[in-house]
Amino acid sequence: MEKKMTVVVLFGGQSSEHEVSCVSVQTVVRALNPEKYEPVLVGITKEGRWLYVESPEQIAAGSWKESRVQAVISPDATEKSLLLIEGETVRKRRVDVVFPVLHGKFGEDGTIQGLFELAQIPYVGCGVLSSAVSMDKAFTKIIVSQLGIRQAEYVLIRQHDLTSMEDCVRRVEEKLFYPVFVKPSKAGSSCGVNKAGDAQELERALLEAIKIDSKILVEQTITGREIECAVLGAEEPEASDVGEVLAAEEFYSYDAKYNNPQSQTDLHPVFPDGKMEEVREKAVRIFRAVDGFGLARVDFFLENGTNEVVFNEINTMPGFTSISMYPMLWEEKGVSKAELIDRLIALAFERR
Repeated sequence: MEKKMTVVVLFGGQSSEHEVSCVSVQTVVRALNPEKYEPVLVGITKEGRWLYVESPEQIAAGSWKESRVQAVISPDATEKSLLLIEGETVRKRRVDVVFPVLHGKFGEDGTIQGLFELAQIPYVGCGVLSSAVSMDKAFTKIIVSQLGIRQAEYVLIRQHDLTSMEDCVRRVEEKLFYPVFVKPSKAGSSCGVNKAGDAQELERALLEAIKIDSKILVEQTITGREIECAVLGAEEPEASDVGEVLAAEEFYSYDAKYNNPQSQTDLHPVFPDGKMEEVREKAVRIFRAVDGFGLARVDFFLENGTNEVVFNEINTMPGFTSISMYPMLWEEKGVSKAELIDRLIALAFERR
């Protein structure tokens, strides 16, 4: 009988998307073929403590944080191991591949990918560079601007700029017009994102965003349909068809995504002629431009009135919850979650 592959599945993390990760990981573990893979679950608390988790049921119950066994990946490239630490007892467990089901800071930003590179352990998803520049919306904008793909006009505000809120407001009002969106440069799941319709709301939104990141993007509002495309692959990445987000609120906020059951996704939206292919082509171009590898979800707007495709952002570890667009788009293309996980793990070895 062929030996099972040990897959260390990381979840949780120190980001504002900790709870989303805890849901995503349950979908991933259920999709792992038990005849091919032996999953080893490692949860990272919000404080940064790495814990061995015995079963997915503990994740669902929230009891995983009570684990007394620490579990850390050794950075020693000759080890390729997970260290299980209980009191004074240390056990080593061989690691074949890591699946970091982590969203946001310290998971999707290149930091943990650097650990995998040091350890020389194959891992699912984008590498250090692509994770870092895709997580930072300001850098993503610089890269995408070189492609000639339209995106929202913006003003970048840094933490030290907020010593003069009056200057920040003036800079925004000189370049943009209300309403505007205010976003932490490095965050996901719409955490810390607010819409501002005047100077007072802008000030409040800036103070909210700076709690999450030291850089803030203030973007011109694009009124249109919110659409998303999934990308899968490496040298020859392929794009799924395009799905549409039907937010139950004014915009697709964190609450609208995960707590409002009236928010929906349409996997068969009708677009003007040629727009589906335009979105798919631009998604792949952006994926390649940021040096993407494995997977990403690329988000756009289809602007009202002009039907122009406007790039919004790229997510290098998109959600795998029951309502997440990435796995649903591939299922519509005939790729089951189990097959999708298989392909992602195979790509992890292809990188090396």
